[in-house]
Amino acid sequence: MSELSTVKNSRYERKFYLQNFSFERAETIIKHNPARFTEIFQQRFINNIYFDTPKLTFFFDNVVGKSTRKKIRIRWYGELFGKIEKPVLEFKLKSGATGNKLSFPLEGFTLDKSFNQKTLKIIFDKSDLPDWVREELFTVEPTLINRYSRRYFQSFDKRYRSTIDHKLKYVNVDRTFNYFTRTETDNSSVIVELKYSYEDDNKANLITNHFPFRITKSSKYVNGIELLRLNLAL
Repeated sequence: MSELSTVKNSRYERKFYLQNFSFERAETIIKHNPARFTEIFQQRFINNIYFDTPKLTFFFDNVVGKSTRKKIRIRWYGELFGKIEKPVLEFKLKSGATGNKLSFPLEGFTLDKSFNQKTLKIIFDKSDLPDWVREELFTVEPTLINRYSRRYFQSFDKRYRSTIDHKLKYVNVDRTFNYFTRTETDNSSVIVELKYSYEDDNKANLITNHFPFRITKSSKYVNGIELLRLNLAL
């Protein structure tokens, strides 16, 4: 049984998917918020390999709005292809607007055209993973790679964090052959997220009321699958 159900310290992740919206405009809005956001960390590229069941159960759970949803992904920072240092396997469980996450460090690997399900098995076998994680991984396969640039901001009281994602890229990944020729880019959209702990929800509206955009249902995984897989079937 997955240990995700026992993870505590839930947090809210409010998303704002902004189409035909510039990064510069989003940054100005964040910096002029009364919460007095300032930038923390350096801008960096985030890369993910997402996993799903052969029937895309996680994808459809999200599309139909199932209250409890799961994501499984490998995340790393920096370059997309080549030698991947310090990748992390992440399990995310969403219940409504709150989410939990468990992370497991993985052995490094190389992402190139030889990458496939066998490569992943070697990575998982070499990594120190709990038995329940290995059982979960046995039921899924790689379905999508995505990549985006992220900027990080924190409120003056350090209770709220906001991120801005842009330069979105989606790459199809298969369990057997990967030449990474099927890609889609989205340079006209920006995704803003507001993240904070469960106990700070009562004052979050003091921040969001100053955003000139509304909370939206948005998933980079869903967007990528729709662009790379579902559109081909139409």
